[in-house]
Amino acid sequence: QVQLVDSGGDLVQPGGSLRLSCAASGISMDRYSIVWIRHAPGKDRERVSCISRMVGTTYLAESVKGRFTIARDNAKNTEYLQMDSLKPEDTAVYYCATSLERRCNWSDRLLRYDYWGQGTQVTVSS
Repeated sequence: QVQLVDSGGDLVQPGGSLRLSCAASGISMDRYSIVWIRHAPGKDRERVSCISRMVGTTYLAESVKGRFTIARDNAKNTEYLQMDSLKPEDTAVYYCATSLERRCNWSDRLLRYDYWGQGTQVTVSS
C-alpha cells in the first residue's frame, strides 16, 4: 500500500526555520513528484512547492521563493521542505501529496492527487 507521512510542524517565531519531512512507503520517491500544499484557515489550499521528476524542474510559489527549498534523501525515501525566514502568513497545515501520473500538475486549478499525508501544523507567531 502507498502511504505518505508528513511531519515536522511546530510553533516558531517570525524569522525562524522549520524542516518538514514527507516519508513515503509503497513507492520509490525518486520516481514521483512530491508536491507540498498548505491550507490556512479560511483560505483555499495553495501549492507551495514541487520538483518534477519528469523534467527536473523545481516549482515554488512566488510567496516562498528565496525562503523555502526542497531536498530529498533517497536512502530514507523522504523529501524535505526547508522553510527559512518564516512569516506569520506562512501559518497553515502543510501536506505532502503525489499523483500516480508522476507530475506536479502545477498549473492545474484543481488539487487532484492520489495520495496525501495527514498534514502537519506550522504556526509562526511571536
